[in-house]
Amino acid sequence: MKKAVIYSTTTGNTEAMANAVAEGVKASGADVLFAKADEANADDVLACDVIILGSPAMGDEVLEDSMEDFYGKIEGSISGKKVAIFGSYDWGDGQWLRDWADRITSSGATVVNGEGLKGHLEPDDDCVAECKKLGETA
Repeated sequence: MKKAVIYSTTTGNTEAMANAVAEGVKASGADVLFAKADEANADDVLACDVIILGSPAMGDEVLEDSMEDFYGKIEGSISGKKVAIFGSYDWGDGQWLRDWADRITSSGATVVNGEGLKGHLEPDDDCVAECKKLGETA
């Protein structure tokens, strides 16, 4: 099994979450494709069994620009795929993840972690543990 962990980050908080998710993927015995959104190859990601995407909340709770661009490249090709989402935020209540989950579902994919995994600012020990679990179970 191969899982892609693709993320964007602005302050490093979502990157810390992505690193923990990747640790969980490795602990599960799966191969991991790990990349920033602006460096990821869409075809390589779409070839994976599970796609795990991370983005911080930006502005009025929207995806970070490089993740929006990357997701736009794969959005029309994810039907039938298993997708998980995560990200960090400072304000709001997680609307960017709920909106993203709706977009993924509308594209025919299955969001395997409900409304996504959110971490407030720098991930604490509980958040890191949840990220590792996500990598293992997605």
